[in-house]
Amino acid sequence: MDSLTQACLGGALGGSLLGRRLGRKAVLIGAALGTLPDLDVVIDYGDAVADYTYHRGFSHSLAVLGTLATLLALITARFAPRDIPLSRWWLFYAACLLTHPLLDAFTAYGTQLWWPLTTPPVSWSTIFIIDPLYTLPLLSVVIFTLIRGYSPRALHWGLALSSAYLAFSLGAKTLIDARIEPLLAERGLADAPRLVQPTPFNTLLWRVTVIDGDDYHEMLVGLFDDHFPQLERFPRGARLETAALDTTSGQRLEWFAGPFLRYRAHETDGVRWLVATDLRLGFPGFYPFNFRLARSDGSGNWRAMPAQLVAGREPDGEALKRLLERALFSESAMPLGNEQRPAESAGR
Repeated sequence: MDSLTQACLGGALGGSLLGRRLGRKAVLIGAALGTLPDLDVVIDYGDAVADYTYHRGFSHSLAVLGTLATLLALITARFAPRDIPLSRWWLFYAACLLTHPLLDAFTAYGTQLWWPLTTPPVSWSTIFIIDPLYTLPLLSVVIFTLIRGYSPRALHWGLALSSAYLAFSLGAKTLIDARIEPLLAERGLADAPRLVQPTPFNTLLWRVTVIDGDDYHEMLVGLFDDHFPQLERFPRGARLETAALDTTSGQRLEWFAGPFLRYRAHETDGVRWLVATDLRLGFPGFYPFNFRLARSDGSGNWRAMPAQLVAGREPDGEALKRLLERALFSESAMPLGNEQRPAESAGR
């Protein structure tokens, strides 16, 4: 989730656990702890793919943060006021730190909860990385507490409402999964890799991505839909996959994103690039994470290079408006974006 949300979650938890004893300080310390894991963004890992895939790594590990919480609790209990027991300090630090990666795991990006194990990132994909309906209850009670002072009822209400919204997102995803199962089975895609996730800023409209060999399928499914959605097919550039996986960055991306990658050859200023796109993030037609993995040597061979991030098509106000209309009204059309459609360079 975004840093504001993480700070608000940490602040609300900190205020709930130690606000009676520390007052506003508990909220401020909790907010700082809630954002602490994201400081890994200042680390330069070497290239764009490394920066992308090592984020939410060691700093989001449950083992690392659990150890840090224990050390902080021991130090604080030794030097802070003695009327707060060690167990309470540990609960305070653990709650503010560990909820950060757990909340991140609800998004599609993925979080390496089990670092230093090399298992793929955990991603439950039930909430978009920015969702005002989750953030607003927490933000409201944190501001209220900072202005008015310790208010356990307000803090508990904020945490309860935000948690209920997370529970709703889990239920909504389960409903969407059940709704699309017959359609995918009818198309012979029941066992194909698929990703179900909410579209930006809401949990009413869901995006379904299904990998099918050389192609992938996309559809938008709303909670208010009363009919089967349209399932559209797009080229995945699978013939370039082998070349991409011959590069270290390509292997790292596959570990990070699984099969939800699209490959294409793209020419700029006379140079031909092999570009990989993470299909999980953004929404159809608007993908922000595109990486140059290799360049052509002019004789049909690809030469690996330090990965570079390539800006994707930015969603404009009209696209976001149509997305909202599609979420609220099932009969409103929401095309899946012409940016995906060209196939002339997808498999070269």
